[in-house]
Amino acid sequence: MTDSHRHPRKPTPKQLRYLKDLTLRTGQTFTYPSTAAQASREIDRLKGTSPTSLEDRRRELRQVSHDLAERRGDAARVATEIEVDGWGSSAHWR
Repeated sequence: MTDSHRHPRKPTPKQLRYLKDLTLRTGQTFTYPSTAAQASREIDRLKGTSPTSLEDRRRELRQVSHDLAERRGDAARVATEIEVDGWGSSAHWR
């Protein structure tokens, strides 16, 4: 077994920058790669997708900003004062 199989290379900064750029252009997300090979596979996957239009990206950004300003989604938060007992590793659901 070669040394590269025992100690896989980490993704390069260039790969990570390119992944971030591709996600912005395509409007998709990616799982942070732990190896250079995983980064290459994600790059290939994202290169095969269609770019999201600039207007769609702007519309989504406006909607997310509006939702944050209006505090939408707060109902999904854990209400610690009524749903959780204990602290730290001893915390548990009621």
